[in-house]
Amino acid sequence: MEKNWYVVHTYSGYENKVKTNLEKRVESMGMQDKIFRVIVPEDEETDFKNGQKKIVKRKTFPGYVLVELVMTDDSWYVVRNTPGVTGFVGSAGSGSKPTALLPEEVATILKRMGVEEKRVDIDFELGETVQVSEGPFNNFTGTIEEIDKDKGKLKVLVNMFGRDTPVELEFSQIKKL
Repeated sequence: MEKNWYVVHTYSGYENKVKTNLEKRVESMGMQDKIFRVIVPEDEETDFKNGQKKIVKRKTFPGYVLVELVMTDDSWYVVRNTPGVTGFVGSAGSGSKPTALLPEEVATILKRMGVEEKRVDIDFELGETVQVSEGPFNNFTGTIEEIDKDKGKLKVLVNMFGRDTPVELEFSQIKKL
C-alpha cells in the first residue's frame, strides 16, 4: 500500500489540538505503520507591535491539517474519529475514500514551511549488481533495472527458481557488492 498526504478539515482554532490528539491516537492504537506525519501548515510572518519586531507563526490553511497515511478502513476511521476532526477534504460521501494531494502540492507546502521531503542521494546505477540487505529477499543478489529517486525505490531483477523476477525495494534495502 502506498502512503499519501490527505487534507483533514478541523474546527477552526483546533488544528494543533487535532495534531496532538491524532498523534496520541496513532500511538495508543498502534497505527504507526499506517499513519505517519501530521502537519499544521504555518508561515512565519514579521509583526511590529509597539515598535518591537516579532516573528509570528500564522496558519497557512486555517481549519486544515495535513496527514500522511496509507488509506485503509482502519486509518480512515482513526483520523475521521479524532476529536476536532470534521472530515477529510475531497470525499464525496460519508463512506467514500478521500482524494490524496498530488506529490507536487505536498512538496510546495512542505518547502514553504522549510520542511524538505527526505531525499536520498544514491550511488547506484542501472545494470549494477547489488545484494538485498533486508526484507523477504535478504541475501539475494540482483541487477538494478529501474531507479525512482522521487519515491526512493528501485526495481531489482532477482534470480529465483532459475528466472529473473522484478522486485521493488527501498534504497535502504540494498547494498553494493
